[in-house]
Amino acid sequence: MATTSVTKTQKAAVLMMLFGEKAAADILRNLAPREVQHLGSAMYQVNDIDNDTLDEIIEEFLIALRKESGIGLGAPGYIQNIMTEALGDDKAQSVLSRINPMDTNKPIEILDWMDARAIAELIADEHPQIMALVIACLDYGLAAEVLGLLPDELQGDLVHRIAALNTVQPEPLKDLEQVMQRKFKQSSTMRASQIGGVKAAARILNFTRSDMEQRILGNLRKEDKTLMQSIEDNMFVFDNLIKSDDRSMQTLMRSVEAELLVLALKGADEELQAKLLSCMSTRAAANIRDEMEAMGPVRLTEVQEAQKQIVAVARRMADEGTIVLAGRGGEQMV
Repeated sequence: MATTSVTKTQKAAVLMMLFGEKAAADILRNLAPREVQHLGSAMYQVNDIDNDTLDEIIEEFLIALRKESGIGLGAPGYIQNIMTEALGDDKAQSVLSRINPMDTNKPIEILDWMDARAIAELIADEHPQIMALVIACLDYGLAAEVLGLLPDELQGDLVHRIAALNTVQPEPLKDLEQVMQRKFKQSSTMRASQIGGVKAAARILNFTRSDMEQRILGNLRKEDKTLMQSIEDNMFVFDNLIKSDDRSMQTLMRSVEAELLVLALKGADEELQAKLLSCMSTRAAANIRDEMEAMGPVRLTEVQEAQKQIVAVARRMADEGTIVLAGRGGEQMV
């Protein structure tokens, strides 16, 4: 088995098997729930790796390790410690929540380890505001799954409530704890937490299927067109394609009409143009460049519409599992 046919997750799984039980367990403790699930699944898949492939994986790992500098090791803990020492606990947490929002404490982190259906059943009879709080606390992919299991008529309202959330003070979180404590042990801290907001609502919708997303956005448009636009502006857009892997983009490029791609790339920056054209044959890329130069100036609205059409194709293919879009679900990369 050549290393080109082994995914990054499977390579990580091979290394985990080599590290030994204690070291592997220590690594797993520092991963997010979804990462643990994907890596654990991959560990079952790599029991037939041949020696040559194994050697290549180890060599690749050692080369990458040598390139790493030590400056980032332990940085989050170090930064938190010096901030707390300099500013005190409350001020430090306030600063950290602004400069590193992903580092804030999640009040119901244990839910990330629960099955989506179990969470949906857990909150099904609660007030919509409590449901929104719970969903906003989840990993975005899991949140989208839970949202999809709830009644259609509730989904738009819940996304609206999630988008309206921002900083949630300790008192509402304490109430939430009391509602949920019959099901799991709570370990949140009594300080303000960053939960929800427009970006969170957008990222949750990024993980939903296109038809569900359009239905929810349609409902939001009727209630609050400005909020709907803000959410839509923060969702997956054409420029995000640069973050996806080359294999997925090669598949996407074969599914997009050349005329549409020419128009879409007219409004893209050089880095994105180079990325997408590199995922095509040399001849096809040259033809696209020639047509772009021959086209001359075009209306921005035409470019934006072409880009939206390509994004729609990409998202449909991602829903079908044909490609993986970075930030829209699919396989977690480690």
